[in-house]
Amino acid sequence: SRYYREVLPGEIVKISRHDVQTLDVVRRPEGDPSAFCIFEYVYFARPDSIFEGQMVYSVRRRCGQQLAIEAPVEADLVSTVPESATPAALGYAQKCGLPYVEVLCKNRYVGRTFIQPNMRLRQLGVAKKFGVLSDNFKGKRVVIIDDSIVRGNTISPIIKLLRESGAKEVHIRVASPPIRFPCYMGINIPTKEELIANRPEFHDLANYIGADSVVYLSVEGLVSSVQESIKARQDNNPKTHKSFIGKLGHCTACLTGDYPVELEW
Repeated sequence: SRYYREVLPGEIVKISRHDVQTLDVVRRPEGDPSAFCIFEYVYFARPDSIFEGQMVYSVRRRCGQQLAIEAPVEADLVSTVPESATPAALGYAQKCGLPYVEVLCKNRYVGRTFIQPNMRLRQLGVAKKFGVLSDNFKGKRVVIIDDSIVRGNTISPIIKLLRESGAKEVHIRVASPPIRFPCYMGINIPTKEELIANRPEFHDLANYIGADSVVYLSVEGLVSSVQESIKARQDNNPKTHKSFIGKLGHCTACLTGDYPVELEW
């Protein structure tokens, strides 16, 4: 019989044709909490993935709801750039009581924008990558929910496209905090200088990308969206404590610079 479950942080598992065995669980030194990458929830993982007993899609929807509490805006509709931020956009729309409406559709015949060799081609790629559903937003104030803005290149031509197609206002809401620090734990994040959050333009980001306003989710808002249902489940069923090593912990180093391990250089 097949049996799927998460491999716990620090767990060494042996899989043979007979069974699955836990050989050891390496605990963090001095009882430090585990440090599961919080960006798995924000961006990397498939929405149907289950981490720490919860579905990634549900966490992303909660991030959108939390963003609506932190950064509401006078608008007519909520949308997203298809389709990684859809759960967050649905959460935002639901919490604000605004309709969720598609403003762009994906052109399935075009390659990935981020592998185009230069900036001009990347921006042209955006125009080819999406079709504009202008009837859905002409003359209206639009909130676009994005999951993260790393460099700021991709969102800018999209805002331009929406304005040229009749959007009255374009507000950007980002369902994660700004990435400010490099990851030394295996994720290839651009250099500190490339990250928009560290550049002078960040102080007037709305103007730089051509939006009416830009607001990111707070670090506290993200952490509470991720941990809310884990804590609730642990409180309701004390036995579940055993399935988590030490205290609840997530790595937020790329957002806060607070690394879970000592850096040795």
